[in-house]
Amino acid sequence: QVQLVESGGGLVEAGDSLTLSCSASGRTFSDFDMAWFRQAPGKAREFVAAIRRNTGYTYYADSVEGRFTISRDNAKNMVWLEMYSLKPEDTAVYYCAASSVYSGSYSYTWEYDYWGRGTQVTVTT
Repeated sequence: QVQLVESGGGLVEAGDSLTLSCSASGRTFSDFDMAWFRQAPGKAREFVAAIRRNTGYTYYADSVEGRFTISRDNAKNMVWLEMYSLKPEDTAVYYCAASSVYSGSYSYTWEYDYWGRGTQVTVTT
């Protein structure tokens, strides 16, 4: 089992920055690819960013490419999502996810074994 706890969400204005944190406990953190997803009201959960367990390769949704940065520290069991130039359309509950599966893809919810409870990010105009 892996427990994931997100923090750092809040209410910000368009153009502001925010950093989300995800703390992991349980199994060896470096055994997992990590990702952030988000879900806006009335919409499906969507991929935001992912980072591979060993190489540290990162992947981003087109909508956040160049504005968001995902990073991890395997020694601290932490993953972060730095968000810059936030837009109202970034408003959502953001979820941290962990995948033990070795997969060529990274953006599907079904690939992830463990999920946090989410943290709300609200961006106002």
